[in-house]
Amino acid sequence: MLLIKNADIYTPNHIGVKDILIGEEKILAIEDHIEFDGKYCKYWDAAGKTVTPGFIDQHIHITGAGGKHGFASMTPEIKLSDLIACGSTTVVGLLGTDGTARSIKNLYAKTMSLESEGISAYMFTGYYGIEPTYITNTIQDDMIFIDKVLGCKIAITDIRSSYPTELELLRMLRQITVGGMIANKKGILHIHLGNLKPKMDILFKLVEEYEFPISHISPTHVGRTKALFEQAIAFAKLGGMIDITTGASKYTDPYKAVLYALENGISIDKMTFSSDGNAGLDKLDENGKLIGFRKAPIDQNYLQVKQLIETKEVSIEDAIKLITLNPANNLGLKNKGIIEINADADLCCLDKDFVLTDVFAKGKLMMENKVVIVKGNFE
Repeated sequence: MLLIKNADIYTPNHIGVKDILIGEEKILAIEDHIEFDGKYCKYWDAAGKTVTPGFIDQHIHITGAGGKHGFASMTPEIKLSDLIACGSTTVVGLLGTDGTARSIKNLYAKTMSLESEGISAYMFTGYYGIEPTYITNTIQDDMIFIDKVLGCKIAITDIRSSYPTELELLRMLRQITVGGMIANKKGILHIHLGNLKPKMDILFKLVEEYEFPISHISPTHVGRTKALFEQAIAFAKLGGMIDITTGASKYTDPYKAVLYALENGISIDKMTFSSDGNAGLDKLDENGKLIGFRKAPIDQNYLQVKQLIETKEVSIEDAIKLITLNPANNLGLKNKGIIEINADADLCCLDKDFVLTDVFAKGKLMMENKVVIVKGNFE
């Protein structure tokens, strides 16, 4: 077992300085003072540090993405150490435009690889297109029989999408929710939003005309344009959760989008950050000419939360919800995004300047004093 002493804890609610006892990858106790026989327990002193739940990235390309300029523009698979370095102890992998060279079975294999290397990893079945790209034969079967599948991805309002109709989306949602009922999962349709004129119109039809429960509809890239974000605010006012991309696809700094949404009456509890990390992006010169490729950053979730806190317009408690409790609620992960007894022992430690210094995943110390000490098998 591991006993963490003197941790200033945000659960995300601030509960002050406590000790945390960890065993079997779970939080066993949280008390003002815990004493334990050193023969059976290791000690780790968190004095002077803020301790939060481990960060969740619910949209990241763990097997790589890109490819719109040929095979050489495809990004590589992500490394465990890169995730640990930015505090991402839980990730949800997904495919992008390409469901052929990047296969759904390869995505599952990478998900299981990251899990075995020490973090928590999940996935969405499907990809941009409406045609089947599943591990089994249907979305519903994937939801039921593949533990790691939390929902399905689809793209709308993008020239790379299949231009799905509301009826096609409803039938996908039906498979997700029924499969989720049987497998005891929440089940969400994770929807890539492009920049075409219809924006989120079809999603409002699903909720308002067909009365489909909004909690199963998860739009992402809502901050791609100002007009799209205005629609996203209306969607959140209906009770939906909106996902603001931090690594790419944004019209303004993500933390500024959060402030704008708050000014317009949206609860912090209805917003999440995700990185779209490891997506393929173009490098352009000053004349807009393509000169190379780059990967979308994976560390911006935490860094945007840090900037949000530095504005002093949002409390630490509320800001960290964007990458802890809120994505856990969106995904239906009951033991993630929180620090409480029986929750998974995923923790991030930050210094007085809110700089990430230490990371625990499943109760194991993965980064200490800003140095990643546990790496992937082939790093």
